[in-house]
Amino acid sequence: MVSDEILRTHLQELRRGTVVVASLVALRRPDYGYALLQRLSDHGFPVDANTLYPLLRRLEDQGLLTSEWNTEESRPRKFYRVSDSGESVLRRLLADLAAVHTSMTALIEGADR
Repeated sequence: MVSDEILRTHLQELRRGTVVVASLVALRRPDYGYALLQRLSDHGFPVDANTLYPLLRRLEDQGLLTSEWNTEESRPRKFYRVSDSGESVLRRLLADLAAVHTSMTALIEGADR
């Protein structure tokens, strides 16, 4: 029997790349970090804050996100949004994800025969 730790490791690897795609999709609508954590979790992508915030900084450094501070509220918040470059990368990632899904479906269906 496979240990829970082995399964957890593989699930983590599987989700790692999908969190990038999910974050880019979610940030088509501007949002701040904590709200993004909640929205991703609500849609089946539980992410730790210690994972998400470095990811957001990396995506911003890569030019895939833009950000601005909202200082109108009592507590300043940094809002993120997908940039034009990020939208272009996202379209490619979504196309590749769809192709992987199609290939996996064909493989699974072929394995059942």
